[in-house]
Amino acid sequence: MDILNSMLAIAEAVPVNTGSVFDKWDWLFIGLFLLGMVAIIWYSMLKKARSGQDYFLSSRDAGWLPIGTSIYTSNIGSEHLVGLAGAGFASGLAMAHWEIQAWLILVLGWVFVPIYDRIKVFTMPEFLELRFSRGSRSILSILTIASLVLTKIAVTLYAGSVVFKVLLGIHNVTIFNHTIDAFWPIAIGLALVTGIYTVLGGLRVIMYTAVLQTPVLLFGSICILYIGLTKLGAGSLAEGWRHMMAAVGSNVKLVRPLSDPEFPWLAVLPGSAIIGFWYWCTDQYIVQRVLAGRNEKESRRGSILAAYLKLTPVFIFLIPGMAALALSQSGMLNVKIADEAYTSLVAQILPSGIRGLVACGMLVALMASLASKFNASATLFTMDFYQKWYPKASGATQVFVGRIATAVIVVLGMVWATVIIGLGKNLYLYLQQVQGYMSPAIAVLFVAGIFWKRTNHIGAFWAFLVGMIGGFGRLALDLLIDLPKKGWKEAVDSGTMTAAQQEANINALQAKYGILYNLQHVHWLYYCEALLIITIVLLVTISLLTKAPDPKTVRYTFYGSTPEEKLATRASWNKWDVINTIIILAAVAAFYIYFW
Repeated sequence: MDILNSMLAIAEAVPVNTGSVFDKWDWLFIGLFLLGMVAIIWYSMLKKARSGQDYFLSSRDAGWLPIGTSIYTSNIGSEHLVGLAGAGFASGLAMAHWEIQAWLILVLGWVFVPIYDRIKVFTMPEFLELRFSRGSRSILSILTIASLVLTKIAVTLYAGSVVFKVLLGIHNVTIFNHTIDAFWPIAIGLALVTGIYTVLGGLRVIMYTAVLQTPVLLFGSICILYIGLTKLGAGSLAEGWRHMMAAVGSNVKLVRPLSDPEFPWLAVLPGSAIIGFWYWCTDQYIVQRVLAGRNEKESRRGSILAAYLKLTPVFIFLIPGMAALALSQSGMLNVKIADEAYTSLVAQILPSGIRGLVACGMLVALMASLASKFNASATLFTMDFYQKWYPKASGATQVFVGRIATAVIVVLGMVWATVIIGLGKNLYLYLQQVQGYMSPAIAVLFVAGIFWKRTNHIGAFWAFLVGMIGGFGRLALDLLIDLPKKGWKEAVDSGTMTAAQQEANINALQAKYGILYNLQHVHWLYYCEALLIITIVLLVTISLLTKAPDPKTVRYTFYGSTPEEKLATRASWNKWDVINTIIILAAVAAFYIYFW
């Protein structure tokens, strides 16, 4: 929520016609990177896709390196690069929980990969049909596609256009004697370029390009961290770290008291874990990469690599934002608002050439994230709906439909991104929140479906239904109650409304909604936790009071492996997989201890 807020706020804060920050050396590095991308895209497309498995799951022959890097680059979007730095500038490490909770990728690799690989599902909704019912598959597919198009794709397009408007210094363009916002050509151009190679290459091209994109993204971001801290410490990295910690003060604490209005520990720790589990273990957008693995070993090791990589965002995005705060306090960096922290670092402290590499990293984040969203949406439509409507469709037809679906998703994303401008920042932020409200019910369905054999389709249906109603009900309350209040506050700040009028409006709102007004004021993460408990109780109670599930459904649980499959799973990992897993968990624990 705060990350997205940072991204959208930049559009209102940046000056007009500031000029490009790039010189010839920056453009040289950008050009070389783009040539590398073109070469990899061409190479990855040499093997033609002849079936849905080829197009959507890269023929199920992916190794651990493309799996791990693809998970990472798909997750890191423009909102991470800019929004996390802005969050670090404004609130220190408060947002770090959402990044560090990515250790849950290990749960995906160790617990869920053997099950997904055993039953060879194409999509996460398909698992729900096998375990429960067709209806649950259709509902989750529709919700996921809507979430991808209306929130994730659109915000990535919008945020990416904002970033490049700042870096290129182009805020308006003239076309046929008409001056228009540069958002249009930038957003549409990015969507078309990314969409074209996604349509043609499918998941294979996404996973191959991730192998190049990941080191570029990491190197550019590490340069910002190193240069920022050494500049702050007058050439000493250790001194720079000390100055940064002093400047951030109490905001360096991860665990905030219960009295903290935004980040109380009892809300943040369990709440971020709920959302993290849903995202890393059950969201098609992420899980599709491990489904493409050639076997359990490659998928698990790809997950372990992704978990290693996900230790970095706090250090290469959040902490640079904290360094930007210290630099601005020392007069060495000009940052007008927190949301400009990252772009200010790029423009003001990076040397020639390095700026170009960082720009490549930002382009990487945008393109990889967009491509993955396009492909995941098309996969869900083709495999969860079209294949059901036309079960005898040939592999070539599946590929054709997948490409058409991808193209349609690209267009829908572009259209909705343009609507964002008219919606206004606050309304769009609330639409994003639905992802958090959806996660408890989905998490309960997958955990219960896999680990409790007694879970039946009736209990799953009602728990899912109540969870979704509870989530969308809270979203409706946010729109009806909190959105007007934010509008009134902005009106008071701008002088178009008096404080007395604002108070009268709030009192009227409270009288109108009564207990619902109080419910809406429950911290949204506490609300997610309560929704999780409610759905668990419903699922367990109804499942126990109704008929036991068909014994055949045990096949789709944790307990459904044959002796041969258990032996295969055991043979798929060795001591190094365990050692690397322990190292990652130890790093997470050490991080919490250090910043506690």
